[in-house]
Amino acid sequence: MRTATINRKTAETAIDVTVNLDGTGIYDVSTGIGFLDHMIEQLSRHSLIDITLRCDGDLHIDQHHTTEDSALALGQAVAKALGDRRGITRFGTAYSPMDETLSRIAIDISGRPFLVWKSGFSQTKLGELDTELIEHWFHSFAGEVGLTLHVETLYGRNNHHICESIFKGLARALRQAIEIDARKADAIPSTKGTLGGAA
Repeated sequence: MRTATINRKTAETAIDVTVNLDGTGIYDVSTGIGFLDHMIEQLSRHSLIDITLRCDGDLHIDQHHTTEDSALALGQAVAKALGDRRGITRFGTAYSPMDETLSRIAIDISGRPFLVWKSGFSQTKLGELDTELIEHWFHSFAGEVGLTLHVETLYGRNNHHICESIFKGLARALRQAIEIDARKADAIPSTKGTLGGAA
């Protein structure tokens, strides 16, 4: 089983994360930000990655550190569980509809972190989550996993639907990309023989 645990403690947050990449989408998430919990739960459920995440952050200041550090710790756990990436499919894509909204997500677990973000929100908060932090969450997560991540909302009006379709799309793309390729389960999917630089 591809599992990992990360314990990340700073003056701003204390986070414990455990992931099982070969799980069934079981989650236990508590960040202190209800909407963020809901989104990470969607990520777990639709990627089939089991996620346990507990964060005690400085929410009396604002939500920035908790949002950023939860993405960093979760990304570190996923990266650790992936190991040398041997046997993974590596690429994943998803079209993610939610009512009037459609988002497109494409990923490459390349070892070269990069985020292309073509989405946005027309309100400043979703629940108690500052919407300006959503792109930052994806940037932080992609950076720690070593993920080339393209996010595009093709159309949509409802801010909740836009955000949720993006998280669900990431989940479905991750589910594809982390799957073991039965035809090349013993090989790292790169002509360089390593995933961490140009491949």
